[in-house]
Amino acid sequence: MTALCAAESIEDNSSKGLQIDGRNLIAVRKRGQLYLYENSCPHRSIPLEWVPDQFLDTDKHYIQCATHGALFRIEDGLCITGPCVDDHLTAVAFEVRDGMICLS
Repeated sequence: MTALCAAESIEDNSSKGLQIDGRNLIAVRKRGQLYLYENSCPHRSIPLEWVPDQFLDTDKHYIQCATHGALFRIEDGLCITGPCVDDHLTAVAFEVRDGMICLS
């Protein structure tokens, strides 16, 4: 198991960029549920954020690509608007163990 960060460090309706072994990841918490994705827009394989840890749209309902404005559902990473509609962010398997987000 590879620990990424304390689960409690990600508040509800917020996101955090994480890096481990050259991988860039996004952790998001919505309604108490954690989600983990690769930090890569499927349109151009570029990072989603311009500002560290700011991955959500202004209403905090979707993950947003800062470059193209694409919006992705937090719950499953599906792109609902933008140049990569119907594509998905890549989900990353994880579990919370002893209060830490760990890669599975």
